[in-house]
Amino acid sequence: MEEKQYLVDALSVNESWRMFRIMAEFVDAIEELSDIGRAVTVFGSARTTPDHPYYQKAEHLSRLLAQQGFSVITGGGPGIMEAANKGAAEAGGTSVGMNIRLPFEQTPNEFANVKLYYKYFFIRKVMFVKFAVAYVIMPGGFGTMDELFEALTLIQTKRIKSFPVILMGSEYWKGLIAWLKETMLAQGMISREDMELFRVMDEPEEVVDYIRKFVIV
Repeated sequence: MEEKQYLVDALSVNESWRMFRIMAEFVDAIEELSDIGRAVTVFGSARTTPDHPYYQKAEHLSRLLAQQGFSVITGGGPGIMEAANKGAAEAGGTSVGMNIRLPFEQTPNEFANVKLYYKYFFIRKVMFVKFAVAYVIMPGGFGTMDELFEALTLIQTKRIKSFPVILMGSEYWKGLIAWLKETMLAQGMISREDMELFRVMDEPEEVVDYIRKFVIV
């Protein structure tokens, strides 16, 4: 009985220390990012190669954003994230990579000139939205979809102030948009107003112009 109680007490202590580690990770991230100014967070697949048109568009987009005075935030990994960090850094801008420790795929790219490392997904997600004035969602997988729908949910439920959410790459997103309209909207699971929470665009210049209408750098 005493041994069992000892194990319970040990687990309780470990959970308490975990709370301190979570708090420390929040504090470190906020302090590190407090001076980056107005930032655009760019999401997209870690699997996109440098010769892919989406990689090249992400790089060009971030170069334009940096030239307009925006910082660029990504998840810090390869693929679209690398392209966005590269474009911002080469344009002389603040290029933030917020890395998550994963067993595969997430290898930090070399182009972020501000690097953070997270153990906890949920802290990283808070930082993405806290410091962003806009989201650009490029083609990606589950992680990209997760960030997209979390942002839309927070805006829809008015937990955060509305900001531009742009899906870049109409060919990639057209199937999802059709499903939202023909299934979710048609069955009353979302409203027509919810379909206005995001925009679909293709060209980097168009995206930057749209963001600038909402944000003064």
